[in-house]
Amino acid sequence: MNIDIISDVVCPWCYIGKRQIEAALALYAQQNPGADKPSVSWRPFQLNPQLPVEGMSRQDYVVQKFGAARAKDVYARVAGVGAEYGIAFAFERIVRQPNTVAAHSLIALAGAAGQAAGSLQDRVKEAFLHAYFLDGVDLTRKENLLAIATAAGLDRVQAERCLADPQSRLAVEQEDQRARAIGVEGVPFFIFNGKLAVSGAQGPEALLEAMRQTETATA
Repeated sequence: MNIDIISDVVCPWCYIGKRQIEAALALYAQQNPGADKPSVSWRPFQLNPQLPVEGMSRQDYVVQKFGAARAKDVYARVAGVGAEYGIAFAFERIVRQPNTVAAHSLIALAGAAGQAAGSLQDRVKEAFLHAYFLDGVDLTRKENLLAIATAAGLDRVQAERCLADPQSRLAVEQEDQRARAIGVEGVPFFIFNGKLAVSGAQGPEALLEAMRQTETATA
C-alpha cells in the first residue's frame, strides 16, 4: 500500500497529522502481523506560495492572517491538540515565516532514491517540522536548511547542489500546482494507493479505516 501525504513544514496540523499517521501505521502493524508495511511518501504543498524567498516577519504574518487577538486562540487550540500527540509547540520561538520551497526540495531529494529512501525522507521531514515548531529555526537561511537536512542523514554535497539547482525549486512548485489541480485546498492531505483521499488531521482511527478500505478495494 502506498500513502502519499501532501503537507507543508510550516503547517502545525501537518505535524499533528504526521503523528496521527504514525499511530495509524502502528495500529495497522498490530492488526496485520506479517503484512508488508505501507510505503509513505511526503509531497510538497505551500501554505503561503506568495511569500518571497526571504520570507517575512512571523509577527506580521500572524497579525495579517488571523489578527493579534484571534491568533492566541487559534494557536492555543493547536498547542492543546499537539500536546495530546507529544508535540510541544513553541510558537513564541518562531521569528521568521519562510517560503518553504527550499525545504521541500531537500525533502524531495531525500525521497529520490525511491522505496529504500522512505525512512530517510521521513527523518528529514521530521527534522524540519521539529526545527521550525519546537526550536524556532529560521528556514529562510541556507546554512540552517543544510544543517537540519544533513543532521537527519542527507549528504551535504548533494543537499548543496539541490539548493543551488533551479530545477529542484521548479519541481516543487510544479508538484504544488498539481496538488491544487486535483482539489487539494488544505493540508495534511492523505492519498491511499492513488485513489482514496482523506483531508485534514482526522485522527489515527480514521486513517486506519482508510487503509482498510484501500485494502478491500484492491483485494
